[in-house]
Formats: sequence, structure tokens, C-alpha cells
Amino acid sequence: MWADETVFYQIYPLGFTGAPFVNDGIPVSRILKLKDWIPHIQKLGVGAVLLNPVFASVSHGYDTTDLRQPDCRLGSNEDMAAVCRAFHEAGIRVVLDGVFNHVGRGFGPFQDLLARRWESPYKDWFHVSFDGNNSYNDGLWYESWEGHEELVKLNLQNEDTVRYLLESVALWIREFDIDGLRLDVAYCLDRNFIGRLKEMGEHMKPEFFLVGEMIHGDYSGLLNSGLDSVTNYAVYKGLYSGFNSMNMFEIMHSLKRQEELYRGRHLLNFVDNHDVTRIASILNDPGHLPLVYTILFAMPGIPCIFYGSEWGTRGDKSQGDPALRPAFEAPAWEPLTDHIAALSKIFSASPALKYGAFRTLFLTNRQCVFERRVDGQRILAAVNADAAPFYAGFDSGAGQMKNLLTGKTVETGGGLQMEAYTSYLLCDL
Repeated sequence: MWADETVFYQIYPLGFTGAPFVNDGIPVSRILKLKDWIPHIQKLGVGAVLLNPVFASVSHGYDTTDLRQPDCRLGSNEDMAAVCRAFHEAGIRVVLDGVFNHVGRGFGPFQDLLARRWESPYKDWFHVSFDGNNSYNDGLWYESWEGHEELVKLNLQNEDTVRYLLESVALWIREFDIDGLRLDVAYCLDRNFIGRLKEMGEHMKPEFFLVGEMIHGDYSGLLNSGLDSVTNYAVYKGLYSGFNSMNMFEIMHSLKRQEELYRGRHLLNFVDNHDVTRIASILNDPGHLPLVYTILFAMPGIPCIFYGSEWGTRGDKSQGDPALRPAFEAPAWEPLTDHIAALSKIFSASPALKYGAFRTLFLTNRQCVFERRVDGQRILAAVNADAAPFYAGFDSGAGQMKNLLTGKTVETGGGLQMEAYTSYLLCDL
């Protein structure tokens, strides 16, 4: 699968383009702004963009009103097609956000249900009881997503509903030539629906990529339902928490557990995204910022960067979702960006980082060294999260190795001398 060898870049277009938070109904071709960022994305070494909701909605994109039209705040079908074409011409694949568990109250079939009730041909598209009521006083009850009544749950066991969704995705493939989908709240979706979506996607486009949003629990069930990957929230928590508590054991334990559970499956890894506090705001020590990215690119799985975080943008979830999803006039380039671009280049050229087995070689509260090994190549990732230099004693199997981040040869006979707040990616000479 192409995604297993690709660095992803996540963009939340409604925020990225500075669109009004509530749909004002005024068509503006804001989505074309993404084309201006293609050189920056290429310079980062990114091979795929993940675009969060782009279709018509009431406000944040997950309260969809029409899955056949881009949000007017972003532009038209033609605008969207032009953006996808520009990405493809630059060698960058496009993955869209598929919101299939629920829709907004402004969704046409739901509005028909409210108006015609029992006579509506769409009454079975939702989970409805005409004997109840809701906070909108519609005179009927309907199932919503986690009690948020502005998000109306779809009935994915109804064939007409499923046909509408599959035909919508087919339209996206035909018109936009998309390469895959992120399935919002995949843990809520009917497994048969996921299987049918995967089958249809691959029929229209070989290696059509499906990644599901998964937060807690065992990922195996969803991975076996037709998904190629899931969002790796389990290790995400360990990454920032391990640095903040100065406990590398937490990070390494998470990686070891996932090696045992999901060996051969490539989970989508991240240090932040559009739903969580940005990594620059959640880390207690700014000196740890480049180090957490080294682990992101060196650990098993697919690395994903959230737009703006590559130069250390801050944003706190407690201030609301808009604080996490700002607009930028232009991309910035800082030393952290250089570091991430270097990591991306190393990942893209490294079979060991893409497919290698994981093994811990050295571990303390503040330092760790782990190995990624595949036939013909191995890479050692080493991190010193302390403010002082440290000598890690371990058997590297080589007297000298090359640090891919600097191009320099380092002594590794018996261990590794690590500078403060420094990470290494070492390969055999």
C-alpha cells in the first residue's frame, strides 16, 4: 500500500482558509489557497495531504448538509477538482474526510423527514421514533452522535442510505480523483458498510486507502473490517506524556505493545491534529519538541504532520476548536521545520523505518535507544531528553555508525555519547 511509505500532511480547510465559522451562504473560492502551499508541502517531503471536511455543512464541517457539493465557503466542485489536480501534478496524493456516521440537521433528507414525517421516503435513513421528542421540539426523537442533537445519526443498515453514501464517494473519485478517505468516528460505523466502501473504492481505484478514526481500545476489529489503518491515539498520549513526566518507559511500553498487537499493520501516527492541543502547547519543555518528532518518524507506522505545527504553532483545546485550526497568510520555516523535513527525507528513503521490526536497546527515564530492522537495513533511533549530556551504554553491533540527521560519523563501540536535548538516527556505515 502506497500509504505505508508516505508522509502525510493534515489540513483543516475551513480553518486554514479563514472561512466564517458558521456558513454564511456566500460562495468564495477559498480552497484554491491550498495550491499556494504546494511548494512548502513538497519541501517538507510530504507525499499525501489529508483534508478534513470539505463538503457543505452548517458550521465546522462535521454537520454535513450535502455530500455532493463542497462547502460554499470553500468553493465549487470545479475549485475542488483544480486543487486535487494541482496536488497530483506535484506528486502528492489526496485523502478526504468521510463523515458517514451522522449529518447536520440541515441535511436535505432529514429536513424532508421533519416536514413530512411518516410520509417521508427518508424516514428509514435515520433512527427515529415518532412517539418521542427532542430539545428542538420537533415532535419526534432521533438518535444523535454522543448526544449532540445537531448531529443526526445515519442508519447504515438501510440500503438507500448506504447507496447514497457510496454513490457520493464514487462521485468524489470520478470528479476529484481522490486517493483515499479518513473515516470520521470509524468506531461508530457499521462494519459491513466499511467493507462495502473498501470494495467499491478499490474497484474504482486500486489501493484506495481507508484510515479510520479510532480512539480507545483494540484496533484489530476495525483493521479487519476493511480499513488499511487507524489513527494511533494510544501512542499519541504516550508521546507527550512520556516527555512531560520524563518517563521514556511509557513511550517504549506503548511501542512494544503495538509491535506485539499490530506487527505488519501501519497505523497513522501523529503528535497533534485538529481535535487535540497542539504539541508545542502541551509539552512542558520546548527543548523536547524536535525530539518528539524524531520518535514520530522513527516509530512503526505512518507519520502525519498537522499544518502549522512544523514551525511550532501553539493552540490549546481548552480555548475551543477554532484555536487549533487557524488561518495562516503564508507558511513559515524555522529550525524545527528543517528538522522535520530532514526526518521526512530519511523516512522516505528508509525501508527499515517503513517496514522494520521494533526493539528497545537502551532505556532510562530520560533516554531511549531503539532499533528498526528489516532485511538489508537497520536504523537506531536515540533520544536524550535531559538538559545534560549522557552516555548510553549498549551493544550497537558496530564501532561506528552514521548519523543520518547530520551526515557525521559517530562512535558507537559500547554505546553512544548523547548531547543534551538531542536525537539521533544512526545507520551502519
